[in-house]
Amino acid sequence: MRATTLGGTGVMVTELSFGAAGIGNLFRPVTDEAAFAAVEAAWDAGVRTFDTAPHYGLGLSERRLGVALRGRDRDTYTVSTKVGRLLERHPEGGRGDDLAHGFAVPDTHRRVWDFSSDGVLRSLEASLDRLGLDRVDIALLHDPDHHAEQALTEAYPALERLRGEGVVKAIGIGVNQCALPARFLRETDIDVVLLAGRYTLLEQEGLAEVLPEAAARGRNVIVGGVFNSGLLTDPKPGSMYDYAPTPPHVLDRALCMKAVTERHGVPLRAAALRFPFGHPAVASVLSGARSAEEVRDTVDQLRRTVPAELWDGLRAEGLLPPHVPVPVPAAAQVDEADRPKEKSRRRGGDRHGHAGEHR
Repeated sequence: MRATTLGGTGVMVTELSFGAAGIGNLFRPVTDEAAFAAVEAAWDAGVRTFDTAPHYGLGLSERRLGVALRGRDRDTYTVSTKVGRLLERHPEGGRGDDLAHGFAVPDTHRRVWDFSSDGVLRSLEASLDRLGLDRVDIALLHDPDHHAEQALTEAYPALERLRGEGVVKAIGIGVNQCALPARFLRETDIDVVLLAGRYTLLEQEGLAEVLPEAAARGRNVIVGGVFNSGLLTDPKPGSMYDYAPTPPHVLDRALCMKAVTERHGVPLRAAALRFPFGHPAVASVLSGARSAEEVRDTVDQLRRTVPAELWDGLRAEGLLPPHVPVPVPAAAQVDEADRPKEKSRRRGGDRHGHAGEHR
């Protein structure tokens, strides 16, 4: 599986990243056996990038991922986790479930928002303990939508110091909106943005600021939520879109897209997986899975050939704006070995006003 280095960090990400929210019992229970089989299937397919977070199943995702990766050469894979939510033991926990937050686990703990410098350190230490690892490769600020200033002035400098000390190799932000990551790209020295749901076949909000800013500054974007909560896997009445019932006009658009892709012999989900790679800033697509079967299907769809005529067909029917970049078919791509190597950008400067500052 193809891999990309994130800027000058030395961190490699495979074109498909394994999203571990599903094995944290997202929406419904998953057995340990199914969770471990999903990670094993991803590994067998060449996936070497795994993304998790304390939020996912109140730590269950991190614990399961750590067990599933145990015994593998630590230098051969990349793990990202997130900071911003500390897990504290619930004083009356275990009597109910966590489904109000989307996870089918006992409510033994509660999440406490904390983007302070100390909160970052405590969060990473707890994540390493749950993962059973001595390090993570990528640390991301997780959904600091309502904590932007603290994330910018306290959490980010803490991550920057950890990167400078070699505790983590790459830092960034993981969100499902565009304004905040664009600001971080302009004002900080982050390496990567995990952008969920905002650069898909259905909507390309990320193309306005985030992706151009990342490309101009030599940063990368990992695109999550390419199916918009499942709508682009198999659109039909009752499908969810961005974790809510799909509006009729959005469903109609998705059904029209499906008709176009299938005329070219390509399932809609295959086109949805391939689409983000049309932009040069995109290094990887992150897709969640809760079973080996889901992983194998995702890998099979990603490996399908998507002809240029399919993108032309979407544009011809007004389903894809003409200015949106689309992937080049594999046969027309320049061999990576023939590409000039990008120079690593320097560390330590404060060209954006924050690098090197201790706040």
